[in-house]
Amino acid sequence: MAISKNNTPIGFLFLVVVNLLIVSSSAQLSTNFYSKSCPNLFQTVKSTVQSAINRETRMGASLLRLFFHDCFVNGCDGSLLLDDTSSFTGEKRAAPNVNSVRGFEVIDNIKSAVEKACPGVVSCADILAITARDSVVILGGPNWNVKLGRRDARTASQGAANSSIPPPTSNLNQLISSFSAVGLSTRDMVALSGAHTIGQARCTSFRARIYNETNSIDSSFATTRQRNCPRNSGSGDNNLAPLDLQTPTKFDNNYFKNLVSKRGLLHSDQQLFNGGSADSIVTSYSNNPTSFSSDFVTAMIKMGDNRPLTGSNGEIRKNCRTRN
Repeated sequence: MAISKNNTPIGFLFLVVVNLLIVSSSAQLSTNFYSKSCPNLFQTVKSTVQSAINRETRMGASLLRLFFHDCFVNGCDGSLLLDDTSSFTGEKRAAPNVNSVRGFEVIDNIKSAVEKACPGVVSCADILAITARDSVVILGGPNWNVKLGRRDARTASQGAANSSIPPPTSNLNQLISSFSAVGLSTRDMVALSGAHTIGQARCTSFRARIYNETNSIDSSFATTRQRNCPRNSGSGDNNLAPLDLQTPTKFDNNYFKNLVSKRGLLHSDQQLFNGGSADSIVTSYSNNPTSFSSDFVTAMIKMGDNRPLTGSNGEIRKNCRTRN
């Protein structure tokens, strides 16, 4: 190992510098970042989110999911929102996103409203963070103060999206590893998975589970889901089913109660309660909605701190779909 002049291992110094950079970038985020430059920001965003959810309740889950899929790929930098062009490949057509992530037009509407109020001030990355919080609150979930000050990426990575976002076929160890890679613990992972208390999934995402898994799925639940998801691929692939059997449009802890009853829709859902290290956390959340809400908020804030662009890095996009 190389040694510096003061006998300190250079590798150690490198790790210290990297950690300081991570801490300093997240430390530049603050809950009052736009208090003077865009005082009506929160009201402007929430009114548009509310209108979108009033039109389609499912949209709340879709908007929350955008934030997840953005933060898991090179940090919370709005890269997910960039459209492909003849000379630029974005993340929208990555395997975890294509024909799956949605709500981009709502983000466009929010950005347009924010630009009218405060031109050139608020990043698309921050709009995603606020929108995720508002969606949770509107659907009955916990509230929190969103840390802001992120700037928008000028780049995107389809490859990183393909490798970083855990697919619904993931096992528990793969989930733990994927979340650990973005600085999130197993408890964070289980709490954030609770976002599946709202929203829906396509038949292609859970077909293998409802037909091929027997020991880890309630038989009556499997039969119910099979009615709208044919066994053969290519038939009913885009048919939807709620991720939470009981209250699919309310943010609560019923998702965890479903897991205890072997009624998780996705393979990756049920992996959280299948005789592994996450069982005790799932049981705790199923019995204590306050504990779930508290841990969910903690994990959302922690995820939002993942490698933000701050200061003079990145840009403030005028249009979330294109670089300036």
